[in-house]
Amino acid sequence: MKLTRHNGRSGKNGTYNPKHNDRRFDIANSEHIDQERAKQNVYWDCYQGFHFPKDQEQEDKVVYSFEQIERAFYSERYDDFCEGQHERNRKTGHSNRDRSTEDLWKDKKTCPEESLLQIGTMEQSVEPAVLAKIAMEFFEEFERRFGEHIHILDWSLHLDESTPHIHERHVFDCENRYGEIAPQQEKALEALGFDLPDPSQKASKLNNRKKTFDAACRAMLFDICKRHGLHLDEEPEYGGRAYLEKQDYILMKQKEKIAVQDQQIETKEAELEEITIRISDTEAFAEEVADVAYEKAVEAVTDTIREEVRNEDFEIIADTRESLFRSYTFTPDAAQTIEAVFSNIMNRFKGMTQHISERLAAIFQSPKKKAEIKEPIKESIRDRLARSQKRADDLNARRRAERGMPPKRKQQNMDR
Repeated sequence: MKLTRHNGRSGKNGTYNPKHNDRRFDIANSEHIDQERAKQNVYWDCYQGFHFPKDQEQEDKVVYSFEQIERAFYSERYDDFCEGQHERNRKTGHSNRDRSTEDLWKDKKTCPEESLLQIGTMEQSVEPAVLAKIAMEFFEEFERRFGEHIHILDWSLHLDESTPHIHERHVFDCENRYGEIAPQQEKALEALGFDLPDPSQKASKLNNRKKTFDAACRAMLFDICKRHGLHLDEEPEYGGRAYLEKQDYILMKQKEKIAVQDQQIETKEAELEEITIRISDTEAFAEEVADVAYEKAVEAVTDTIREEVRNEDFEIIADTRESLFRSYTFTPDAAQTIEAVFSNIMNRFKGMTQHISERLAAIFQSPKKKAEIKEPIKESIRDRLARSQKRADDLNARRRAERGMPPKRKQQNMDR
């Protein structure tokens, strides 16, 4: 059997909502959920502890939903961070960037991460009681080792679908440079001592502390499974498969069987087809693509430079002002004069960033500069088209030869 632990924050419908996990929706409309077995599900959250489906049916007992629990946690833990950020935004004239704890909970970068834990498949899986014991031991070890910066908000054991599995949601946080606790994954993992998979290289999408952390969690789970007498296949499956939303995951096995049959049919059909790639006017196509690429590049560069200059300079000015008033005591007249000086500096920098943007736009719109930058883009497009055409021609030639057909005649040049 295989051990499955998938992680994710969002899917095709946005960030994951915990309503699926604690069944706070009409399950009668879900064909893959057995309503009778749903009564055996187990739920836990960081405020109420364990609770069960029957608890929600008791009129005299209030059981808060996972969604309410998570919103409360974010409000309690990250409100100081939001207030501090609002004040900094006010001083730098960027109050439009203000975010509430509700915004943090919904944002795919700061929302809870969800993990799906499963042992086996619908054909063969461990007993629910064994899965529950393994999961609880894992969560206890998780809390002991990582609880300072990673907080388990809630989890649910689902016994009402084809395979027993667990949904668990947690959030990463760490103290920022202002002394506020803020949701930030990479900084939290760095504070816990996790290094990059390749410390000699810069952090990137493929070289980040989250990969090291996930590997450590996987190792913890395998150790716990071994203590329970389970010997699982430890070879991880790669291939870029994203975290699947639960409805898709349940039907994965059936879809795989159908996909094999479809693939056999498509392979037979593909053997009778020839690949033809033709673009009638290469130069017009290259010019059009180069124009779009150039405009997008100019827009991105201008916006980035303006934003970086403004953010860095405004923050330096604001920090300098705060440090000055914190270190010295001024008379009201002196304080008013100093405030006027800083206000004047802010206004000058606003004008300067606008001037930079206008100057960049003027340079990039110069016909000579535009032609100079676009030419390498067009040349690259021509090369790619030529390579694609050659690959298509070679493949067609091989297929015709395999069928005993003569080489295809080349089109005559109609311009001659």
